[in-house]
Amino acid sequence: MTRTFTLGELDAAASLLHGGGVVAYPTEAVFGFGCDPHNHDAFRRLFAFKQRPPTQGVLLIAETFEQVERYIDRSRVPDTVMAEVLASWPGPITWIFPRSGDVPDWVAGSHEGIALRVTAHAPAAALCRAYGGALVSTSANPHGQPPARSVAMLREYFGDTVDGIVDAPLGQLDRPTMIRDALTGAIIRS
Repeated sequence: MTRTFTLGELDAAASLLHGGGVVAYPTEAVFGFGCDPHNHDAFRRLFAFKQRPPTQGVLLIAETFEQVERYIDRSRVPDTVMAEVLASWPGPITWIFPRSGDVPDWVAGSHEGIALRVTAHAPAAALCRAYGGALVSTSANPHGQPPARSVAMLREYFGDTVDGIVDAPLGQLDRPTMIRDALTGAIIRS
């Protein structure tokens, strides 16, 4: 049975995440699925919900840079690049970094790097704060279908199979966040 959480119940949602649950939550443009990035069983369940190939990998979302810093191989990132990234955060830009050894292989999939975002979207940031760290963030939809933009659409796609839903507003973007390569500056998704 899917539990629904309000913004006042994020500690309970975080407890569910710590216990291996998968939670849908609002991001800047669409609902995302989140779980503990270090819990392989939760991650496998999330990918089963999405019917997504495990080689694709996901990004991690956080409230603060400190929550994602451990996932970056800082020895490969010039200070000028880090200054540009930090100037864009919190905000709706996802950056791909060389990954550190702290990134589980299943999170990165077949990718060399790790995609990270420090969000300015208050509900998503509050969930990361309640959880105490970065969370998996991937659009809440069956693979190949449009991302869910409402709780009703989440329920239509997944019924009561997801462990929890944070029922709060989406951000103001009309499409998922921009993705840039931190080392080259290339725009991967505009």
